[in-house]
Amino acid sequence: MTESFFDKNAVIAVLNEILETELAGVVRYCHYSLMIFGYGRIPIVSWMRSQADESLAHAHEAGELITYLEHHPSLGIGPLLETHRHDIGDILRESLEHELLALSAYNKLLSLVEGKHVLLEEYARRLIAQEEMHVGEVRKMLRKPGE
Repeated sequence: MTESFFDKNAVIAVLNEILETELAGVVRYCHYSLMIFGYGRIPIVSWMRSQADESLAHAHEAGELITYLEHHPSLGIGPLLETHRHDIGDILRESLEHELLALSAYNKLLSLVEGKHVLLEEYARRLIAQEEMHVGEVRKMLRKPGE
């Protein structure tokens, strides 16, 4: 392991930020899935619940990397925004904000480990790709037909 070539404390801080952000995603997507009403409810609820499951898996993975680096995972949770606006468009815009926040954290991690630690670099790249796909999916859902 080449951890002496990167700022381990900065990496741990970002991994804890990722852990907290992903845990907030679990709560957000669970809450959002409960607040969907209307004709398109079933597929949207299913998508939201799958996002919550994926956020939990990402939180587990970040926590495992923190302990791999012999540190203690945070018990915190990222910011939770309750706007009390439950129109599907509002929920999707909040989801987009959350996905962009997670993407930013993974990009921060990549900048700290790129060319310095293969495991962490590959992890960051894989999660960046996944988060970019989520951002694209949400943006597509926010588009009107014909745009």
